[in-house]
Amino acid sequence: MVGPLVDRLPGLRACLLATGPEWDRLGSSNPIPLVDREADDPAWLFYTSGTTGRPKGATLTHGNLLMASLSYFADIVPVAARDSVLHAAPLSHGSGLYGLPHVAKGAVSVFPGSGALDGAELLALLARWPGMSFFAAPIMVKRLAADPSLAGADLSGLKTIIYGGAPMYLADLEQALETFGPRLSQIYGQGESPMTITALSLADHADSDHPRWRARMQGVGFPRTDVEVRVVDADDQEVPAGEPGEVVVRGGVVMAGYWEQPEATRETLRGGWLHTGDVGSVDDDGYLTLHDRSKDLIISGGMNIYPREVEEALMMHPAVQSVAVVGRPDPDWGESVVAFVVVAAGAEVSAADLDRTCLEQIARFKRPKVYHFVESLPTNNYGKVLKRELRVQLADAVGEAAPGQR
Repeated sequence: MVGPLVDRLPGLRACLLATGPEWDRLGSSNPIPLVDREADDPAWLFYTSGTTGRPKGATLTHGNLLMASLSYFADIVPVAARDSVLHAAPLSHGSGLYGLPHVAKGAVSVFPGSGALDGAELLALLARWPGMSFFAAPIMVKRLAADPSLAGADLSGLKTIIYGGAPMYLADLEQALETFGPRLSQIYGQGESPMTITALSLADHADSDHPRWRARMQGVGFPRTDVEVRVVDADDQEVPAGEPGEVVVRGGVVMAGYWEQPEATRETLRGGWLHTGDVGSVDDDGYLTLHDRSKDLIISGGMNIYPREVEEALMMHPAVQSVAVVGRPDPDWGESVVAFVVVAAGAEVSAADLDRTCLEQIARFKRPKVYHFVESLPTNNYGKVLKRELRVQLADAVGEAAPGQR
């Protein structure tokens, strides 16, 4: 971002230092001239994850990216020039976006040699690049927290782990806090509002004595700086606190629109608000809890069932490594609840065991009617479960006996 946009914030400057033959070849070619940009000029086509449909290119402007970076400083953690950012997740999504505030402050960008990350590699990198923060999908945080090499290790060089992009189940979060201490911050956002809608701050995570701490940790936090968040009904009217509805967002971080998709843009940005497609509710203190994607809502016998609630219940069983819940057509009930379950290595669990766990946590009618025990769940490169693929599997299996069916 150069020219008039940066002139408004002269303190934002970055320096790129690179060495090696590849860089030398690039430097010896004809340089690409820098061009002045305005705040509303397109900067990034950020493709949505496509978990519920075909990916769309969200057009993010230079102004969107600037506001997202300033919101990081305000709501996540300040960045100093001697800090570092570790890119252990794809640069095409959250890690790339959260790299921007670090580049703006001249911090060091670090890329793990493995192309992934494990506990031993993280410790080695922390020893060389302290003041480190990184963005990770919840599954990455879960795996790192369970890495035996981190047990009792010196993590003083670790500044912040920002997680988001998929549900972080409470049991996994508690394990992560035990391993990493008060270094976790959760963000909720979308490509259409670049990872900047609400946040659970470092202080929120550390405030375990708060009477609603567990409920808050199952939510996605408080609206970010300069972002307006509402929960509305089908007529786009705001609903009272505690009632579910669609989450809508307005602010300087919201995209200009979808690339070359004017109809989708008009529908998503109608009334001047970004309609996220997420179902949520706001408590009396303004904290947002997501129930599910509107497309994932299961209606069985006229009752709304949110898959996230069922997944949280199933994750309470120690033998469950991961789970995804979807609905399938049912001739009697409209839809029935189906759970795809990955069992932890060396563990055993039956449908009856999982039923008992559900009955301890949620209403009887929300229990899965069918359990499919699978080796893995389909995910995108961001670690988010592709539920549309699970629905396709169910459609292909119509008429076949389902394992674990009652």
